[in-house]
Amino acid sequence: MLSSAMDSAFEPLRGKVQIIRNEDDVRQGLEALLRLDPRLAPIVAEAGVIPLRLREPGFAGLAHIIVSQMVSRASAEAIWRRMLPADGSLTAEGYALLHAEAWREFGLSRAKAETLSRIAEAVASGRLDLSGLCLKPPGEALGELTALKGVGPWTAEVYLMFCGGHADVFPAGDVALQNAVGTAFGLAARPQAKTLAELSAVWSPWRSVAARLFWAYYATKMRRDMVPIG
Repeated sequence: MLSSAMDSAFEPLRGKVQIIRNEDDVRQGLEALLRLDPRLAPIVAEAGVIPLRLREPGFAGLAHIIVSQMVSRASAEAIWRRMLPADGSLTAEGYALLHAEAWREFGLSRAKAETLSRIAEAVASGRLDLSGLCLKPPGEALGELTALKGVGPWTAEVYLMFCGGHADVFPAGDVALQNAVGTAFGLAARPQAKTLAELSAVWSPWRSVAARLFWAYYATKMRRDMVPIG
């Protein structure tokens, strides 16, 4: 869940940027989605509980998303445990002070290590405010995040969804989402990112809830927990 401090920070956004903060917001989004697109009714019925999955915004949240890309959950969690300092709090300032070869000890790839170092330096220097970024409209926030070398659209979208709580973000490049939508609608082939982005337009301004719905639906179909897959 988001901290009370961050929850208070979101209050000025009411009527400007829709923010998901709790299960009630997810339920509100599902109700709106059913009005927007009645085809979703059987998908909602089959999906079961829709996980909230919110993390605190900031360096640790974005770092965890980057670490988890393109590796198994078990591998990602093993790397993450090695990265965490003794107090369990990974900060940009602390990461920026690590010795140059620390990434090898963690088990990170060079590309991920370089991306994390750039982000840590930007945050530690004050050039990047990852918490404040979550309070901006999605388009503006996505633009700032993807301007960082190594941060692609999927990474930025997942960060805004699961750390920023943005309600109208849909990571169309996510393979699990593509498979989920293709299965749910009986499509002959898995929709590619451009096609899925077009399909998702009807679910605005609750596309993040739609994404959660399809992940939950696909998890039910696959009979295993389903998380974003970049």
